[in-house]
Amino acid sequence: MVKKFTAVLVKEEKFYVAHCVELGVVSQGKTIEEAQANLKEAVELYLESFGVEDLPESKGEVVFYPMEIAIG
Repeated sequence: MVKKFTAVLVKEEKFYVAHCVELGVVSQGKTIEEAQANLKEAVELYLESFGVEDLPESKGEVVFYPMEIAIG
């Protein structure tokens, strides 16, 4: 069985932080590839621990973009 999830990566100071939106699982890495691999492993461990019944799944295309708002 294959499930689709949405992953978001954000560059912080020294690391990329990867977040699985549907499950709330978070990991990090020094490179994008490392963060992706670490998140995949963390999600696999999550699924082993909590099971695969009634999992939320990504339903389609997700668009994220940086947005600037002037305050004050």
